[in-house]
Amino acid sequence: MKCLIFDSSSIINLALNGLTDLLVKLKKIFGGKFIISSHVKYEVIDHPLKIREFKLNALKIKKLIDSKIIEFPESISLSKLDIEKKINEIIREVNHAYTADVPISLVHQGEASCLAISLLLTEKNIDNAIVIDERTTRLIVEMPINLKKLLEKKLHTNINLDEKHISKYKNIKIIRTPEILFVAYKNNLLDIENKEDLDAYLYAAKIKGTSIAEEEIKEIESMG
Repeated sequence: MKCLIFDSSSIINLALNGLTDLLVKLKKIFGGKFIISSHVKYEVIDHPLKIREFKLNALKIKKLIDSKIIEFPESISLSKLDIEKKINEIIREVNHAYTADVPISLVHQGEASCLAISLLLTEKNIDNAIVIDERTTRLIVEMPINLKKLLEKKLHTNINLDEKHISKYKNIKIIRTPEILFVAYKNNLLDIENKEDLDAYLYAAKIKGTSIAEEEIKEIESMG
């Protein structure tokens, strides 16, 4: 068993670029589960369905759930109670890791739910990764010092980082929409004829919200 845990940022990115059907194709070759939490479902379906501007994309994402391309944690025997307890723990810890005069709130329930599911799956020895385009959570996991510097630049003040609050997250695997697109490209799932056209997909992901530098796009393209 292996799982990809999708944050709202990555699902919305794919939807905005008209690529929700790509998940159907990827699921066939992945050999595991695509998972979202109830909190992410609220962000990508329940709330957008009430807003005309976003309703069509919400309906497309809902279709993925109805067809069980995307499933909920209960499908892998994770209880809502355990997830909620872990979410509250994560929010408390992460939002006290970075402080100025007061703790800085950095994660909310959607991102925290992805971290929670990942930790619980790891406890069960289930291989997993979080698909997330949102920069803050990715930096908390991969480069907490870089987030400290970014916050100092943005807030124009010194930030204290207490890494003991976030040390448990350092082994969580993070991927972004561009990596998903690269896997799709390598498996001939994208409607392109050559590697040069991959740039169009990667740049579209950047434009629709992926935190990725031009140098990283070039690096991904060179791997093709």
